[in-house]
Amino acid sequence: MSVLARVRSGCAAVAGAATHVTVDLGALDRLAGDLDRAEVPLLPEERPPASAAGEEAVAAHVLAWNAVNFGSGWFPRLAKRPGLSGARTLAAGLHDHVARSGPPAAGWLAAADAATCAAVFGQPHPGPVDDLLALFARAWRDLGALLTDRYDGSAATLVRDAGGSADRLVATLGDMPLARDVATYGGAEVAFYKRAQITVSHLARAFGGTGPGRFDDVDELTAFADNLVPHVLRMAGVLVYDDGLADRIARGVLLRPGSPAEVEIRACGVHAVELLAARTGRAPAALDNALWQRGQDPAIKAVPRHRCRCTFY
Repeated sequence: MSVLARVRSGCAAVAGAATHVTVDLGALDRLAGDLDRAEVPLLPEERPPASAAGEEAVAAHVLAWNAVNFGSGWFPRLAKRPGLSGARTLAAGLHDHVARSGPPAAGWLAAADAATCAAVFGQPHPGPVDDLLALFARAWRDLGALLTDRYDGSAATLVRDAGGSADRLVATLGDMPLARDVATYGGAEVAFYKRAQITVSHLARAFGGTGPGRFDDVDELTAFADNLVPHVLRMAGVLVYDDGLADRIARGVLLRPGSPAEVEIRACGVHAVELLAARTGRAPAALDNALWQRGQDPAIKAVPRHRCRCTFY
């Protein structure tokens, strides 16, 4: 079974057995009708277009960003830029670093430490998110080692080695220790591979679906299992949480990574987007994009969403 098929089947199985989270099919049908009528604009691209920067530079930037595209459980403690969310603050920090110093090379990534990450992302060090910065550094070192050991230090070579297969690239990236996004639920493995999948999506967008960014199976990507899209689905009435889980989230209690409730939230979110895709004819990743953008609404952001400290989202 392909990696992406494993994600789908595992999430569907969890949704069928879940005790903390329910998918309301009536609300899902209403949301499908709304999404079917709505435009789904592309997210603004944070990386330079391939034609301007060159394949290696673009691939290196996308891979480096998505290696550290996590940490939402720490974001309430993150030093944020004015008017920017935690994720946008981190993305802006890396963008500015690349503008000053060029895209991260394999050797630079392999030597990263917490102080490096603090400087790039504008965080005090020592400071309140030192444990997150240490994880960022580990993730960059893992990527640097992968590039050096298998791809002659070239990010573009790593991407091209997938042979235009999103599934194959997800498997390669998801094999890095901090990106091995697989939980256990009811004794069975449940794969998500959120960061590996969103890396493929960002590459496809950055390269305009051509060259290294052409993936013949890109529409097979699932929703990117994080904590915002499930929250948007919950606000739309599609995901319904039991009283105990809803109370913990409202009080800001961190969920344990891999706990039944945390797995159910992510898996039911992915499965709900699959059901939306079947009803609208739109690819799950495109629907994820539309739902993520809805999540920027201040009214939605004002309601607490689940938080979890892990290296996946």
